[in-house]
Amino acid sequence: MSLDELHDVPARDPETPPTASTPSASTPPASTPPASTPPAAAPARSAAGTGWAALRPLLLRVHFYAGLLIAPLLFLAAATGLLYAGSWQAEKVLYSDELTVPHVGAASVPLSTQVKAARGAVPEGKVIGVWPAPEPDATTRVIMERPGLGEGETLTVFVDPYTADVRGQLTTAGDALPLRAWLSEFHSSLQLGEFGRNYSELAASWLWVVALGGVALWAGRRRSRRADLVRPDRKATGRRRVLSWHGTVGLWAAVGLVALSATGLTWSRYAGENIGRLQDRLGGATPSVSAALTAGAAAGSDEHAGHVMTEGMEMPPPAPTADVGIDRVVAAARAAGVTENLRVTLPAAGKGYVVKENDKTLPVHLDSVAVDPADGRVMDELRFADYPLLAQLTRFGIDLHMGLTLGIVNQLLLAALAVAVMFLVVWGYRMWWMRRPTKDRRLSVGRAQPRGAWRKLPVTVLLPFACVTAVVGWFVPLLGISLLAFLAVDVVLGLVAGRGKGAVAPRG
Repeated sequence: MSLDELHDVPARDPETPPTASTPSASTPPASTPPASTPPAAAPARSAAGTGWAALRPLLLRVHFYAGLLIAPLLFLAAATGLLYAGSWQAEKVLYSDELTVPHVGAASVPLSTQVKAARGAVPEGKVIGVWPAPEPDATTRVIMERPGLGEGETLTVFVDPYTADVRGQLTTAGDALPLRAWLSEFHSSLQLGEFGRNYSELAASWLWVVALGGVALWAGRRRSRRADLVRPDRKATGRRRVLSWHGTVGLWAAVGLVALSATGLTWSRYAGENIGRLQDRLGGATPSVSAALTAGAAAGSDEHAGHVMTEGMEMPPPAPTADVGIDRVVAAARAAGVTENLRVTLPAAGKGYVVKENDKTLPVHLDSVAVDPADGRVMDELRFADYPLLAQLTRFGIDLHMGLTLGIVNQLLLAALAVAVMFLVVWGYRMWWMRRPTKDRRLSVGRAQPRGAWRKLPVTVLLPFACVTAVVGWFVPLLGISLLAFLAVDVVLGLVAGRGKGAVAPRG
């Protein structure tokens, strides 16, 4: 997986013409007249124009330009992702006062008492959710809406479940505390808002292309020892040594990089919309428990739908006046088998309580129930085992990307992948610098694979390749747009170079 792979192995690559300084088994002996070509050489040339020998130059050129132009974005995404991977442990230290209790008591006070304490600490806040303490030494989180908060932000009040003492309050985004929320936004948009999200989507769009293309180039090289495919060549020196490290580390990291690219695209703005629509059409949409108090309400319906009244339509019921209380609701959910790492959403207009599990470490516990606030009856149940397969895979993929599924091991693997990407980028630029044509010209750099590689492809390979590229470019828009931009620039540079050669030719 190099920015531009140099043909520096003893066995010459088939598309590299032999020179005086590059011995080759195909170079004719000195006694053979060079003026004519033996008839037997014609089939060899024909074979070189098909299959891998024809495809490899095109992959080299794409890999070169993708690495050269996209590598800075990949480095940024990896660096910010490395910071995010460490934020899980960092917030446990930074917010230890809010997250943990000073002493573990014999029994906790009722949840309703804890909520009352939180309301007393923030009287202007509106409680929308309660997350009971998931561990004996953890605090309960009471989630509130309060005037003055930004979009997507809530105020979380941390309560000691044994004494109902308020341990602190923080502005949060979902389950992310301030540090992780800031790093998450930094990783996805560099804190530049919607415009900044284009950087992360562009990086995710090209990451799988660079990774898979690099694996193909590395696996397709000729080598004297098979072990050099999966481990660095310790005997190599100079650029070959850098290439050896670049190729083997890229090979080992390829599966993880493709997974990060795929899961990252699900969050993206443009490709994410296409992925969501495709998932829905394939029957893989993530279901949700129905908390509607009206009969015949559709499961998973949008809570904002139906606000336009038509003739004959009944008004939605008001918020229920009778409420059995959060303690009985949680008891009903536990009796229904929803027990691990609970998150309780309080009733909205026309809806009941929703109690969900949020334990995303293996084995996952993501069941949920809806409870009628009037009598504590379980109205609907949804088990993670009943999710469509695509929805389950999407859930696992996103949680792996966030470092949740395997806990600290997951976070260490993400950190290792981030470090690997940064080294791969540095090694790629290093090889580009080391293969500059004249070593004493400090500003010179290595050349790309020559133009016209696509012309060597047989029509039976070129047409399917072009169709697949067009479909992928449409489905992943930033990949398609940037690829067209690369091609346009390359055509312009080719025209400029051609005119320059035409202007110089008459002087010769």
